[in-house]
Amino acid sequence: MTTPMTTTTYAEAHHGSMQPTVVEIDGFRGRLINASHADYDVARAIWNGAIDRRPHLIARCIGTADVVAAVRFARDHDLEIAIRGGGHGVAGTAVCDDGIVIDLSAMRGVRVDPAGRRAWVQGGALWGDVDRETQAHGLATTGGIVSHTGVAGLTLGGGIGWLMRKHGLAVDNLLAADVVTADGERLRASEDEHPDLFWALRGGGGNFGVVTSFEFRLHPVGPTVLAGPILWDASDAGEVLRFYRDFIRDAPDELGTVVKFCTVPPLSVIPEELHWRPVVMVGACYAGPIEDGEKALRPLRAFRTPLLDLAGPRPYVVFQSALDSTVLHGWNYYWKATHLPALRDDLIDVIAGHAFSCSSPRSYVAMFHLKGAVSRVAEGATAFGNRQASHAIIVHAAWRPGEDFGDRETAWTKGFLAALGRFREGVYVNFLGGDEDPGRVREAYGDSVFDRLADVKSSYDPDNVFHHNQNIRPGLSAGVSGSDGAGDT
Repeated sequence: MTTPMTTTTYAEAHHGSMQPTVVEIDGFRGRLINASHADYDVARAIWNGAIDRRPHLIARCIGTADVVAAVRFARDHDLEIAIRGGGHGVAGTAVCDDGIVIDLSAMRGVRVDPAGRRAWVQGGALWGDVDRETQAHGLATTGGIVSHTGVAGLTLGGGIGWLMRKHGLAVDNLLAADVVTADGERLRASEDEHPDLFWALRGGGGNFGVVTSFEFRLHPVGPTVLAGPILWDASDAGEVLRFYRDFIRDAPDELGTVVKFCTVPPLSVIPEELHWRPVVMVGACYAGPIEDGEKALRPLRAFRTPLLDLAGPRPYVVFQSALDSTVLHGWNYYWKATHLPALRDDLIDVIAGHAFSCSSPRSYVAMFHLKGAVSRVAEGATAFGNRQASHAIIVHAAWRPGEDFGDRETAWTKGFLAALGRFREGVYVNFLGGDEDPGRVREAYGDSVFDRLADVKSSYDPDNVFHHNQNIRPGLSAGVSGSDGAGDT
């Protein structure tokens, strides 16, 4: 429901010191929220509770026409634009100070064609929305490891997940996207329509427009898969990693694994005597027949008698949400990340030596095994960089509101990344935070991909209207990208 403006124009409110209390956008059918509304604080809150920004206006869209109207309104009034899909990016670029948030959170529709193995997903959907609809037909596509992650941000940055070694990244399964560009035009991007834009959307983040709908390729998965974590004591971290290095060398593509160095959360499925114990955990998901998965996991499950082995048959849609309660909305988060090569002994020593130096029991380190289908796509075929990296590691600091861990956890993440310095091989753009060094965006893509992205940016957003992101500036192919904002939506 639109609240009409009666006396104060938005331009006056934006350029003056007062806050607008009422506003109208021509043709907008969704809900407009500003600081005068009782639910303003809820509407501006995002997953990362450390981000506290106050936009002048939140435009909660209910369709593509609303997005067009909001983009044109923002341009007419010279407003900074933040795009909110799932609002799950650690850098908090889904919300801005003083400008307008184009909020797609009411656009969560998912339509599945089981015969054609296709899904059409609106830009505000979460991966849990997608998994529920596709798994009703025994289908899925690569989509993260937490169900309340937004489809838009994860996909536009590349999209890693449990299925990536078998079925590729989310962008490798993207067939088309509907986009509202910086001038408020609607375009469809695919291999046949605006192929340069389609290439850039597959890894280039939110730099090129507001994606209102995605079309994905689906694959037979489950609905029951062999999945779950295997836990060892933290003191065994080095030996577990050395065994894991050899184990994954010949692992089938169907086996996706993530190594976590963490404190055991007090979940009901975990024995109470293990709660809050530091452990090294290998989470696994086998995207194939259960009996083949049992065979593939057998050596890992037999190593050094784990403290706990929870790997077993379970619904894929349930496994996709298994970690949701360990990364709750509203906690404070701070990340550092990098891609890594194959695990050498000296690299293992660095990881094992730093992983448990955090202070908060909610902080952890996660290392994703890449390769497989990810690395079989040629460099530059999409805008996702560093496809030959073996691992993506994230140093994930987390603490609840009111807890006094912020300074210590921030120092831990920065120190860990510094210790990994000589091993670094680029970075996954969705893991970048909001205070990165100016060149890390280029590092995420590599020079040739970054320069090509800058050229596409010049074609579709020459004024850099969409800059509240891990920004790629137009026409600066020879320069270094800045980061006016950071992170995924």
